[in-house]
Amino acid sequence: MQKPSRPLRLGTRGSPLALAQARMTREALCARHGWDAEDVTIVTVQTSGDRIQDRALADIGGKALWTKELDRALIGGEIDFAVHSMKDVETIRPAAIRIAAMLPRADVRDRLVGAESFEALPERPVIGTSSPRRSAQVRRLRPDAQVVLFRGNVATRLAKLAAGEAHATLLASAGLDRLGESEVGTTIPLDIMLPAPSQGAVGIETLSDNEAMLDLLGTISDLDTADCVIAERAVLEGLGGTCHSPIAALAVLDAAAIRLRAEILSADGQETVAGEVHIARGDLASARALGRDLLGRASPALRALFEA
Repeated sequence: MQKPSRPLRLGTRGSPLALAQARMTREALCARHGWDAEDVTIVTVQTSGDRIQDRALADIGGKALWTKELDRALIGGEIDFAVHSMKDVETIRPAAIRIAAMLPRADVRDRLVGAESFEALPERPVIGTSSPRRSAQVRRLRPDAQVVLFRGNVATRLAKLAAGEAHATLLASAGLDRLGESEVGTTIPLDIMLPAPSQGAVGIETLSDNEAMLDLLGTISDLDTADCVIAERAVLEGLGGTCHSPIAALAVLDAAAIRLRAEILSADGQETVAGEVHIARGDLASARALGRDLLGRASPALRALFEA
């Protein structure tokens, strides 16, 4: 494809991880089309989620705090496309915006930082996290744990840990790897902690009516990643989950089908409802049905977390 008549503007948050993912996106486009780095300009947009660090995400507006300023820039014509960590993107997006591509998915697992294992933590350990899912899973594994709020970028959370604010914290393997921190922490097996829906995936959005950009971004999209992540997001649709709701889900390719696992948990981790289905690629109705099935088997108290 010929070079654009002007540099394309790629919007991103300003965190080190977000900028690394923006550079990955630019590199993928340039490699695919033989462009120079100067043909894609990275535009940093500060989000509410980056500004407000002292409260849980669920208490200040949920996942939209990561996307709304980039959405405004996209709709306002300030940028041509935007890059996101897919686990930070709301399940229902504005009609004017479309997920146009996903880069190949990285390691979906979490890492425990500060201890070799959950068993190695002291009695009544203090664990830092802002994720309801991780908090519930930690409490399931260690009912004696005290969970404290850890927000901020990776460096900020590692600094809090180094300052002694907690015995350990949990971070996504994908983010650590993309920041060159592959040696940090101990990877947690999937049978111990199932990840957040879309964890490890990078998504790229543009305007729904911008056919040229949709076509362009489609050339770098990884179909396997997209099919799996969209199935996980369909589980969220079936659950009607919010940032208050501890939800884990993972879709992986199994021959020509998708193996889809999901679980919902009570905040204290003492109730878990899990399910697994094998579905065809693109069978989002069955993925949504898995979410509804989990709710149907949950206690009234757990179900109420998804009805708020």
